[in-house]
Amino acid sequence: MNTDATDPRPLYTRATEQAAALIRTVRPEQLSAPTPCTEFDVRTLLSHLAGGAHRIATIGEGGDGMAVHPFVTGVDDEGWPAAYDEARTRVTRAWADDSRLDAPVQVPWGEAPGRIALSGYVMEAVTHTWDLSESLGHPVQLDPELAEFALTIARRVLPDEQRDADTPFDTAQPAPEKADAYGQLAAWLGRKPLG
Repeated sequence: MNTDATDPRPLYTRATEQAAALIRTVRPEQLSAPTPCTEFDVRTLLSHLAGGAHRIATIGEGGDGMAVHPFVTGVDDEGWPAAYDEARTRVTRAWADDSRLDAPVQVPWGEAPGRIALSGYVMEAVTHTWDLSESLGHPVQLDPELAEFALTIARRVLPDEQRDADTPFDTAQPAPEKADAYGQLAAWLGRKPLG
């Protein structure tokens, strides 16, 4: 897959639709449950999903995404679906202009063309959707094509299995035997299934 020529916007839309469907299943009593992203419970993960979307929206709008805290606050327990929908809608508007795809932008891992930056956020959304799905007991079927794309991006932007403390993903883990694309993605990004 040539990610340098891919328009990641349709994939981002699909990834965030998938995340939104999963977020709508979260019950208030699940918000304090653990996730495979060991420093996050479900509430913190939802905050990060929305915050990350606001960050890439700001980047798409031509602003300083690094100045955007990648978490949202002040959302009540029932408000996560609306908070995430607001953030992902903002991303769609911010990246509507085709010229943004080739414009150089600053992201946490350095400067990149817009399409690569947005592809990185597809990877993040897909990975955190898997985290959330694990935490909730897999209430919705996840799209394998999104995981395959995210895995390609993950291996490109994080080619080394060993990660340092400044990398937002842990050192790669061995993937379980016969792991699907989500299992391989999770393992590459240092995650282990819950339980």
